[in-house]
Amino acid sequence: MNATICFIGAGNMAMSLIGGLLASGYAKDKIIATEPSEAQRRSVTERMGIYCYSDNNEAVARADIVVFAVKPQQLQGVCHEVQASIQAKRPLIISIAAGIRTVDMDRWLGGNNAIVRTMPNTPALIQSGATGLFANAKVKPEQSSQAENILRAAGITVWVKTEEQIDALTALSGSGPAYYFLFMEAMQQAAQDLGLDEKSARLLTLQTAFGAAKMALESTDDLVTLRQKVTSPKGTTEQAILTFEAQNLRQTVKDAMSAAQNRAVELADQLGQADTTGAKH
Repeated sequence: MNATICFIGAGNMAMSLIGGLLASGYAKDKIIATEPSEAQRRSVTERMGIYCYSDNNEAVARADIVVFAVKPQQLQGVCHEVQASIQAKRPLIISIAAGIRTVDMDRWLGGNNAIVRTMPNTPALIQSGATGLFANAKVKPEQSSQAENILRAAGITVWVKTEEQIDALTALSGSGPAYYFLFMEAMQQAAQDLGLDEKSARLLTLQTAFGAAKMALESTDDLVTLRQKVTSPKGTTEQAILTFEAQNLRQTVKDAMSAAQNRAVELADQLGQADTTGAKH
């Protein structure tokens, strides 16, 4: 790609994407950012070697692709601020702001925009993320490729066919890291209760989780087969699995993810209806 990419907002997620792009060989002079804080602008320039603007409109005027990397509650105000510049330039719009639907963002930007909505997760901060993407009807195939290449700088990418699927993806990979942290927390505590010291319990828990995930990613076997290979009949693992099943772990996970999905829908409704100008849509 030879497009100029502008990141509106230079927080952690934007820095992760920029770092990944630079590591892949993307030209520094083709990446710009904006940030209201002078100290943060200096930090971005020193760390990344890219130019960081204080004026969002000035940066947008120079961009072929604009990545909105601000907090969801700030997005509408920023969109209103740069609406005229976006309409004049017509760049590809990529949003990494959670919970904002493309129809609402398009309205805030004046309409008729090519928008890719994404849902990254926190492991993207260490280039190990899982990001879902949805493109509205205005996005051309080459623009889809551009968006995918940018988000791949932080990990794997998966396209969804309908925007409603973003809410399911939010419940899976968006919130998912916290589920694993909770499970690892429980495993570590259980190991300590069984007699291991805290340091050993933590290290063994984390390495076991890492090893299992790595095996699952690299194996040609499905998850059921991988589990069965570890579970010998009448062995120790089988007893643990039977306990999980007896206590309905699968239904608990399903209920938890459904609750997360429902909340994602509620938040999108709230954020889409709110209007910083005081009007309702």
